[in-house]
Amino acid sequence: MHGSRIAQAGMLIATLAFPAHSTLAAVSPFTAMAGTWTGGGVLQSSDGTQERLRCRADYDPAGRAELHLNLRCASASYNFDLTSDVQDRNGRISGSWTEASRNASGTISGRAAGGRIEALAQGQNFSAGLSLSTRGNQQFVSLRPRGTNITDVSLQLNRQ
Repeated sequence: MHGSRIAQAGMLIATLAFPAHSTLAAVSPFTAMAGTWTGGGVLQSSDGTQERLRCRADYDPAGRAELHLNLRCASASYNFDLTSDVQDRNGRISGSWTEASRNASGTISGRAAGGRIEALAQGQNFSAGLSLSTRGNQQFVSLRPRGTNITDVSLQLNRQ
């Protein structure tokens, strides 16, 4: 279903929007993420259409190496409500995500270093490469889905 795939793409972007922060390696990438971030971006499909997204993310570090995320995004045609729990182990990230409105879930794995995340998010019948970087109070997220009609999703979130 077209809407479900777009929602999954947005969910996976948000799932990885939490761990990056431009701090030294000795500091958890999650500590500085605590709080609320808002912003938006663009979702682009293979037929060339684009749709603006508006998002709000709440990050709750559960210690130096764990983080809980709740993300809500909406556009003119799509809404999603994502939760995620992720762990950082010496620069390797892993975890899981769930999107309530579409009963979707999956896993996340990758690397975090120097304020940058490179990861793979997977779910049933879906995968996406993700890049995330944090500069000051801004996060930039890029999602490259595979096997869907969504070709690119980009977001910019700002700390509140």
